[in-house]
Amino acid sequence: MGRLRLQSSINAIEEEPEECEATSSNKSALGCMINSEIGAVLAVMRRNVRWGGRYVSGDDQLEHTLIQSLKTLRRQIFSWQHEWQSVNPSLYLQPFLDVIRSDETGAPITGVALSSIYKILTLDVLDVNTVNVDDAMHLVVDAVTCCRFEVTDPASEEVVLTKILQVLLACMKSKASVMLSNQHVCTIVNTCFRVVHQAGSKGELLQRIARHTMHELVRCIFLHLPDVDNTEQSLVKGGSSVKNENAGLDTDYNFSGKSENGSGASEFDGQLSSGIYNSASSGLIGGMMDESIPRNDNGKDAVPYDLHLMTEPYGVPCMVEIFHFLCSLLNVVEHTGMGLRANSLTFDEDVPLFALGLINSAIELGGPAIRHHPRLLSLIQDELFRNLMQFGLSMSPLILSMVCSIVLNLYQHLRTELKLQLEAFFSCVILRLSQSRFGASYQQQEVAMEALVDFCRQKTFMVEMYANLDCDITCGNVFEELANLLSKSAFPVNCPLSSMHILALDGLIAVIQGMAERIGNGSVGFELTPVNLQEYTPFWMVKCENYGDPEHWVPFVRRRKYIKRRLMIGADHFNRDPKKGLEFLQGTYLLPEKLDPQSVACFFRYTAGLDKNLVGDFLGNHDEFCVQVLNEFAGTFDFQDMNLDTALRLFLETFRLPGESQKIQRVLEAFSGRYYEQSPLILANRDAALLLSYSLIMLNTDQHNVQVKKKMTEEDFIRNNRHINGGNDLPRDFLSELYYSICKNEIRTTPEQGAGFAEMTPSRWIDLMHKSRKTSPYIVSDSRAYLDHDMFAIMSGPTIAAISVVFDHAEYEDVYQTCIDGFLAVAKISACHHLEDVLDDLVVSLCKFTTLLNPSSVEEPVLAFGDDAKARMATVTVFTIANRYGDFIRTGWRNILDCILRLHKLGLLPARVASDAADDSELSSDPGSHGKPLTNSLSSAHMQSIGTPRRSSGLMGRFSQLLSLDTEEPRSQPTEQQLAAHQRTLQTIQKCHIDSIFTESKFLHADSLLQLARALIWAAGRPQKGSTSPEDEDTAVFCLELLIAITLNNRDRIGLLWQGVYEHIANIVQSTVVACALVEKAVFGLLRICQRLLPYKENLADELLRSLQLVLKLDARVADQYCEQITQEVSRLVKANATHIRSPMGWRTIASLLSITARHPDASESGFEALTFIMADGAHLSPANFVLCADAARQFAESRVGQTDRSIQSVDLMAGSVSCLVRWAQDAREGTAEAEAAKLCQDIGEMWLRLVQGLRKVCLDQREEVRNHALLSLQMCLTGVDEIHLPLGLWPQCFEMVIFTMLDDLAEIAQGNPQTQKEYRNIEGTLVLALKLLTKVFLHLLNELSQLSSFCKLWRNVIGRMEKYMKLKVKRGEKLLELIPELLKNTLLVMKTKGVLVPTSTLGGDNVWEQTWLHVNKIFPSLQSEVFPNLDSEPLQSSPVLGESASDQTN
Repeated sequence: MGRLRLQSSINAIEEEPEECEATSSNKSALGCMINSEIGAVLAVMRRNVRWGGRYVSGDDQLEHTLIQSLKTLRRQIFSWQHEWQSVNPSLYLQPFLDVIRSDETGAPITGVALSSIYKILTLDVLDVNTVNVDDAMHLVVDAVTCCRFEVTDPASEEVVLTKILQVLLACMKSKASVMLSNQHVCTIVNTCFRVVHQAGSKGELLQRIARHTMHELVRCIFLHLPDVDNTEQSLVKGGSSVKNENAGLDTDYNFSGKSENGSGASEFDGQLSSGIYNSASSGLIGGMMDESIPRNDNGKDAVPYDLHLMTEPYGVPCMVEIFHFLCSLLNVVEHTGMGLRANSLTFDEDVPLFALGLINSAIELGGPAIRHHPRLLSLIQDELFRNLMQFGLSMSPLILSMVCSIVLNLYQHLRTELKLQLEAFFSCVILRLSQSRFGASYQQQEVAMEALVDFCRQKTFMVEMYANLDCDITCGNVFEELANLLSKSAFPVNCPLSSMHILALDGLIAVIQGMAERIGNGSVGFELTPVNLQEYTPFWMVKCENYGDPEHWVPFVRRRKYIKRRLMIGADHFNRDPKKGLEFLQGTYLLPEKLDPQSVACFFRYTAGLDKNLVGDFLGNHDEFCVQVLNEFAGTFDFQDMNLDTALRLFLETFRLPGESQKIQRVLEAFSGRYYEQSPLILANRDAALLLSYSLIMLNTDQHNVQVKKKMTEEDFIRNNRHINGGNDLPRDFLSELYYSICKNEIRTTPEQGAGFAEMTPSRWIDLMHKSRKTSPYIVSDSRAYLDHDMFAIMSGPTIAAISVVFDHAEYEDVYQTCIDGFLAVAKISACHHLEDVLDDLVVSLCKFTTLLNPSSVEEPVLAFGDDAKARMATVTVFTIANRYGDFIRTGWRNILDCILRLHKLGLLPARVASDAADDSELSSDPGSHGKPLTNSLSSAHMQSIGTPRRSSGLMGRFSQLLSLDTEEPRSQPTEQQLAAHQRTLQTIQKCHIDSIFTESKFLHADSLLQLARALIWAAGRPQKGSTSPEDEDTAVFCLELLIAITLNNRDRIGLLWQGVYEHIANIVQSTVVACALVEKAVFGLLRICQRLLPYKENLADELLRSLQLVLKLDARVADQYCEQITQEVSRLVKANATHIRSPMGWRTIASLLSITARHPDASESGFEALTFIMADGAHLSPANFVLCADAARQFAESRVGQTDRSIQSVDLMAGSVSCLVRWAQDAREGTAEAEAAKLCQDIGEMWLRLVQGLRKVCLDQREEVRNHALLSLQMCLTGVDEIHLPLGLWPQCFEMVIFTMLDDLAEIAQGNPQTQKEYRNIEGTLVLALKLLTKVFLHLLNELSQLSSFCKLWRNVIGRMEKYMKLKVKRGEKLLELIPELLKNTLLVMKTKGVLVPTSTLGGDNVWEQTWLHVNKIFPSLQSEVFPNLDSEPLQSSPVLGESASDQTN
């Protein structure tokens, strides 16, 4: 365990069946290769006098052992019969390694031997299946790392060092490298690092090779980290917690690099010069440098790996040692005063850059696997990140860039383990360096901003910052700060646009586009319920049930964010008045109704933005509750394993220490109790902690108060603290360490107010590490938009403003496009998250860039628009947003319409905008058959000439344009540039798809549709009485067209729009006194709406038809001009929708409109046609419209506009309608209940009475044919209604109101002045017909009438009218005088026959007999004898009862 698993990929090369000759050949080839290497080494040795002289000095001279071993190997290699894998590698490696180890050989010989080893390693002769390969690899490493040679010249030395690097790298890249032990891998790395440092004084080539080799080694080693098993057994035996462990080597194999004086390079060089070169100029590269075990921050020795693990095949132990060594390289400048302002390039940036590069490579390759190895993870969490925080504030852009790259890699692979570290990095490094107000240079700002943008390009970065930090009560609002930083950094304030602004914009848009991309992942529907606190529940330390399940963590973090926001408000209240602040928190359920110490302590401890002076005063108060709060407050700190001064610093950073001694004592008592409870260390009791704490405060004041002239010495401090530890002295070293810590680093008893971006001090870092063990788990967000709504609501305003400002200042199209992409992403997010206000703000901002809303100061606005790429892109974007996301636009419609109107005025809109919007395909008739053509301001299909706005619309406007064509001065021909600009303008407008806004309005959400309609009404302006400018009228007409179009397209939602549309049209109609295109469009638009919508909206039929009454309110001159067209439209409406008009209200409007046309010469024909359609054969007559239609027909009958035939036809329509009454009466009797039938019959009687009254009026017409025809028709209507069964009581009314009135009126006309008689030609004929009508109706109804109690009165009136007519003096009245006696006689005979008129003896009262002869004898005395010749012989009867006939009595 804890070592590499031998995977198939690094196994020995699988042998494949080969021919024996090939195998033999392969063996021979390897033998020849080794033989040639032996020859090369021997050849170089022979060139040296020392080695060459041995051959010629005599036989008694023996050869040197190095030469002998090489020659022996040469004799053996061709005699080996086995496979090379079965040959012990030590046999053919040892002679070369001996040469390398020998301190007698010079650099050239050692170099050739190293080359030979390198060749053998790179030919894959060695693999894991080779015999004793582990021993062989160890021999190679040991020999090379202990290489010795004589240095003759610098060049040859560099060659040897280069070859050493080659061989060591080849060892690590070899297939057999897995057999190396942890110790040997550490040795290899250490040796390479020594060469790197030594190369600093050598040539440039060696320096580069050494650094490259070091990088390759680290890559080779950490590349295998994912293949390593978990490391439970690789830890030191008995070790359970690795959080505070810093890995270190045993003293026998310890890395070097950390120096006491902070200057690692010089010390290292000194060791190299003494260790490698001796006075005899012999070179030595030692194995490991002896150095004490590294110490961790708490002064404890790090626990090393045991020797057994270090000698096993390499795995995690060596990686921990190497990584720790690399981190330790960063410590060489730990105490050089690194800070944002003070630090400069005075230190050597080479070492940290080199170390950071190696660390970055290790993290890149180790990746997520690091989390499985606690000691590696612990190094990253603590030591590495602490150093990164320091180097992040480096003045060197190179170092800062590398630090940011490492943090980005750590975020990618290990962010779940680095929650608070990441917060600290962004708060203390990125946010400080990105703003010049903190003193950062431009280069620092740029690098920090680039790093931030890289983070923003990680799709889930901002989401996770928000969920983990902004929504955590104990953390800062990192997301909010970063978003604000990006927005502010994109603003060019009093300066031109720079690369920094564009960079910040890229980051901002990357965040926005990430949100936009998440919208498509099906998570927008995730229910986000508003957060509300109904009661107080302890929330400070509450954990989520499941941080991996969005259904749990999303509502959890949203609730926490809500609480955090409310706490910020509470903090503001507290800072103004602590008592009222606490009451406010109680009222908002953030503190319990009855305050408890723990909740108040948590509020003080974790709420950012509190006034620390007020907190200190509260905690130091002697009140019992305040003391309890103080103790609870102290209990929120974790002082485990923490030095006293560090703990005291942390404690006093959270509030201002009060000035009164009693308050100070209470505060320090609480602190001391908590500290002793957690970290007693060498303290005997709480009192010792309290006294020592007091002593540290006093020392701090003494050392750092300028008014104290004589400072306390170390001896004074130690003397002051004698016998405080339970009567004993504390260790001198312990007190000295505290003394110097306070002297070097002041404890600030007046901490900084507010959150700010504080520097990361050592004590704060220790506190951060303690908190990291207790903080809530890191929430990993997926690609769904759980929190995007809340996040976008925070950043939307600054984002839109930032993008707008950059867009305004930008000059290049690529920047334009970046901004446009941002605008579209903002629109998409706003729409999908239903943030209508944000979308409106965006539309308003964009419309400003279209230049369409600007006052037209240029001569040729069309050309200017075509030349302005920014304006054209903004225009396309505005309308793209309107088409895609119109559902969520509200007030923004006004700005969009302003743009449309401007395009309309410039003549740039295609003619189809309004016509397509109105969807003419649904019209039921051809507009060409309407008589006068209706005008349409958009009917012109051609584009106007360049730069010439369309000035007028409507019929007269176009006509005047045609007349003026010949009088215009000839225009100059446009240039190619002008044509191109115009073409670009047309293409832009085409891309906008403006017509789709209106044609697709049927799909808009109701609120958006309503706002669009209101915007159209607003844009049209309120119509003014009197004259308006042609341009204003054109605008009003255009808006009205569009309003009508969306009304027609939204017939299913007409109820939503109707009120506004109607009121707008009513305003137009009622304020217009002269005919114009606007009122024309209003009237006919209204009619068109009714035509189209009546078939679909029966529930609105009355309201739609009532609206047509507006036509009746037209000014007389206006109405007269449009009467014919109005009538034609009404006629079409009636023909298409007669079956859909069912209420009296609707029919009253239709009838009123038709009635008006009766006397209009042009309109009457269409009106009568419509009326005929309704009344002919009773096709569309109903109880709802019967009286109205009859009255309209009467008006047509009386009208003298048309031919007499039309009046006669109108009378026929009236007379023919009686058949409908008969049919309805029969249906009522057959199909309804008795009560309903009676009611309906009564209604039918009323309708019949109104009908005959109408005919009575026509009977007085001046035209003989008309009045005579009306009389005959009236007679038919009076006598042909037997089947209706009219109520008996209706007939006296009929006689009185119709027949008698008509007779009286005719008599009056006949007796009139000569002029009247001249107008009423042949009136005597009409009088004859009228009298005949009287007698025929009377006799027809005699049986019914005789039953009436008022019959006698009725009969007297009949005789009276005859008497009256006898006395008329009319021309040619002979016929009348002849007719009356005959009619009267006939009437009397019928009455006699029916027993109505019989002799009676009763006198007075309503005696029919007596009354009859009383009046008849006045006119014709002889009639009685003619009718009753035998009167004297007949007995007289008693008078019958009124209402009862004589025949009834006789029976």
